[in-house]
Amino acid sequence: MDWTMWVEWVLKGFVLCLILLTGFAYLTLYERRALARMQVRVGPNRAGPQGLLQPIADAVKLIFKEELTPGHVYRTVFILAPVLTVVPSLIIAAVVPLGSSFMMFGREITLYIADLNVGILYLMSIASIAVYGIVLAGWSSNNKYAMLGGVRSSAQMISYELSLGLCFVIAIILGDSMNLNEIVDAQKGMWFAVIQPAGALVFMIVTLAEVNRAPFDMPEAEQELTAGYHSEYSGMKFALFFMAEYQKMIVICMIAATLFFGGYREFWFLKDTFFSVDQNWFLGPIYLLLKVIVLLFFMIWIRATWPRIRYDRLMSFGWKFLLPLSLVLAFVTATGILLADMFNNQLYFWSIPFISIFILLVAVSFIYRDLRRKSHGRF
Repeated sequence: MDWTMWVEWVLKGFVLCLILLTGFAYLTLYERRALARMQVRVGPNRAGPQGLLQPIADAVKLIFKEELTPGHVYRTVFILAPVLTVVPSLIIAAVVPLGSSFMMFGREITLYIADLNVGILYLMSIASIAVYGIVLAGWSSNNKYAMLGGVRSSAQMISYELSLGLCFVIAIILGDSMNLNEIVDAQKGMWFAVIQPAGALVFMIVTLAEVNRAPFDMPEAEQELTAGYHSEYSGMKFALFFMAEYQKMIVICMIAATLFFGGYREFWFLKDTFFSVDQNWFLGPIYLLLKVIVLLFFMIWIRATWPRIRYDRLMSFGWKFLLPLSLVLAFVTATGILLADMFNNQLYFWSIPFISIFILLVAVSFIYRDLRRKSHGRF
């Protein structure tokens, strides 16, 4: 390994962090303008043309805002907790491929930092670590509301991470690999979201809970916990929590696009054309960006339209609905592929999306019946 490899890794890591930080800044503007559009109002439009400088104005405000540290906190952990939250949101993107590769200075430059054979295992590991910062922020604040927010976050993570892992299993079964590049290549013929639409939908729902987004934002429910785990934070420490949430949104959408929507690859019907990534490598990051923007709009749309779930029903939804549903979907996917290989009949394989949608509709009908029974007082 020569020194140029180290230079390449450092530069690619720096560029990736710069992309995520810039994305975080302008995701706030994107969300505020999208919410304003849905609520028939204007949104931020004063700082710069069409409000494009609003994220910079917000950053300057937070940098110069006074930081207050209450006297009763556990100071060391209180200071480290925001860092423990924001770092995993950056390093989790190291294995996500942003494109294929191109030649520069006589060597091949890949558009990803690491190409791990167990990339999905890396994603699950880092996603599990991210909750520690929130839990430690709640505990170190020595405040009952912050502590409740931290405990809620850990319970929510445990509940929904099982379903998240099974959604990863669905992608592993379909791609026959844990390497993200190989999973993307396996979607040349068809996106996994078409083969397993119910699994893609469950993945997006579970990730909303993993990043504490509405309607699963119970760790920071302002009507109940004032601000939850970051009640005692201000200034740049609060900005780090804010940054971590929005960066995790971007990375989660990158992962969802990679696992179920072809990643940086074009639509399957555009392969072997001018719009193919194999023909023009620079189209890969553009395709991934467009997919991430659409998936982020899905998250924003959910926030604008769905009310917050009551906490006991949030836990029931994770354990009694999403976990059994994701388990059945993984079983259906594996069974369909196995039968198609055993009998050399693709009819079994293409029965997967229809059976999965039927199972999803059955599960939704059970939820509807349960809610109707509770609304009429029949417990």
